[in-house]
Order: sequence, then structure tokens, then C-alpha cells
Amino acid sequence: MDTESFASSSPSVDIVIVGGGQAGLALGYHLARAQRTFVILDAGSRVGDGWRRRWDSLRLFTPAKYDGLPGMPFPGDRLAFPTKDEQADYLEAYAARFALPVHTAIRVDRVRRDGDGFVVEAGDRRWHAHSVVLATGGEQMPFVPAFADRLAASTFQVHSSDYRNPSQLSPGPVLVVGVGNSGAEIARELSADRPVLLAGEPVGELPFRHGRNAARFALPMIRFAGMRVLTLATPIGRKAAARLSGPPLIRTRLRDLDAAGVTRVPRITDVVEGRPVTADQEAFDVANVVWCTGYRDDFGILDLPGAPDGRPDHVRGVVSAEPGLYLLGQEFLFSIVSATLPGVGRDAKHLASRIAAHDRRRSHQPMLVGVGGRGRP
Repeated sequence: MDTESFASSSPSVDIVIVGGGQAGLALGYHLARAQRTFVILDAGSRVGDGWRRRWDSLRLFTPAKYDGLPGMPFPGDRLAFPTKDEQADYLEAYAARFALPVHTAIRVDRVRRDGDGFVVEAGDRRWHAHSVVLATGGEQMPFVPAFADRLAASTFQVHSSDYRNPSQLSPGPVLVVGVGNSGAEIARELSADRPVLLAGEPVGELPFRHGRNAARFALPMIRFAGMRVLTLATPIGRKAAARLSGPPLIRTRLRDLDAAGVTRVPRITDVVEGRPVTADQEAFDVANVVWCTGYRDDFGILDLPGAPDGRPDHVRGVVSAEPGLYLLGQEFLFSIVSATLPGVGRDAKHLASRIAAHDRRRSHQPMLVGVGGRGRP
């Protein structure tokens, strides 16, 4: 992919896509078919690095038959669950196959208005665009409770986004905080050679065993519900969106954790005298803490009056307060699977059509030129 510096020029394009993961690539496929001029800017050094940076043993929960993007099925056994590196390599091959204009190692610092378009800034590089799509997904800013700073200096701590394998940790017991899928899988992995405490309560768990049989019979029904029923177009979907609190345990369930010797404890609410404690002041002496406490949205790059601090209001990815600004890959953008591989392709196709409609309306209106003209930042 293109990593050339654009310090000496300010290219103009129809669309800038911020984020070169599955969301940005899927949208790029549809824009390329429509012969639009666009760029995809990604902070990683290679396409797919968002997956490569995850922990070493990670496998996808969805089978290969649901892990491809528009125009290119995932190769190999359709009922297998790809590793994170296999998924990363697929995304890299996808971008190459369709010659998508991905510029890697570019971290966007700012998106600001310029007349009726935008300027996208990354260091000393700038792009002028009619439209900007934030396709950075839901895992933008790792979240760690503020009281984590009070852990004893001797306690090794790491967020799940930086966890790779057990060799990173100090010898001795570990506390994994958060009983989502990341917490459950990491706790189970770590329990092979050390005492593990797992703090928190799960949302729920699948009522059947995850695996090839599930991929053949049960997961198609779940996918159908996620794509067609639990959407913002249905009453039950809107109710689910309002109450969304995280997915159930999928591959590693409570009985698996119990069998592995993982000790489950209540939620951690504070750190006292360097030790993590629960609401009833039960304290734990551990050598390590792994924070599987999720992520927070980060829209700090937006320097726009219609997108103040926090997530911009949108309807299926269209930010009405800032014409030409779009979101993609976000949690429940339209359906409960919007942030996943099975759901992102549909959202990308819809957004491509909305961008085209916006540009058609724009072409029939007089151009509003900002101070200094379109060609200046």
C-alpha cells in the first residue's frame, strides 16, 4: 500500500475514508465500482494491522463463510473459524485485489470544514474532500478505570488491546477484570500455568456449544436475526439498541472457566493500598491485572461545529448536522451486527448510495467557497 508523504501537496478527492479496516475497505469496494475518487487513510503500517495487534491465540467467532467482504469470499474451509492473522491477511489481499487506494502509516489528526467540503489533516499532509467517512469502528480508545493508577507499582497491568500472550506477565497470580468474551478467553488461556481470578458478571452466554456444528446450523439463524430482526427499522431492534450492554459469552462459557480452575469474583470497584477491591472491600493480592474493560468512542479528530465532543448524531451513518460527514463500522449503526464482518458490507453499500445522493444534490447547488478558496487549507 502507498506510504508516500504528501507534505508538498494537498490532493483533492471526492471522499476521504478514515480507517482501513473491514469497514473502510468494504466502502472502498463500492466507491471504486462507482468510479469515485477517494483515499483510505489508515494508521497501521499494513492493511489488516487492526487484527494483527490482537492477542496471539485469537480466533474469530464467525465462520469463514461470513468473514468475507463484498466481491471476494473468504478462502478455504467455509465452516472454519479463521485466526486473527488469517483475517488480517485476507484484508490485505482484498485491498490489493481491488487496487483500493489505501495509504498506510497515516494517523489523522484533524477533520475541519472548508467551504462546503472538508480538509483532513495528518501531520503536515492534507487532503481536500467533498465527503469524509469515519470508518474507525468501535474499538478506538481502550478504557481503563481511573483507579487503575493506584495499583501498586509492583503490579504489572495491561489492557486487553495490548495483551499478546502469557509471556508478557510477571510470575504469579493474575486478576482479569471484565467478563466479556475477551476477558473469558484471556482468563482461560492464562489459567494453564497460574492462578487466575476473573472479576465481573457476564451478560449471558450462548445456549449451545460454539464450533463447526454451530456454524452449520445455529449461527445462520443468529446471523439472520442480527441482519433482519435486530435493526433500527424494527421495534424489537430499537429496544435492543437502547439496552445494548455487550454480547454474550460465545466460545468460552462459564462452565469452561470453572473447569479450567478460574475463580470468579465480584466486580472490582476501587484500588485501596495498591490492591484491587470489590464493593464489599474484599481485596486481592495479585502480581498482574489484565483490564478487559472495553473501549470508548473517540471523535476527537472532528473540529466541526455540528460534531461537538462525543459521538455525532446520525441516521444510519449519515450525520445531518454536518452534510458530507458519515460514520461506518460503529456499534449498532443500523443493526446489532453493524460492527461485525457479517454486517459491515450491507452498511457500506447503503452508505455508498447515500454519499452518491448527497453529491448529486450538491452538484446542483452553487459552490460555497471558504476563505482562501478550495485549494487552500
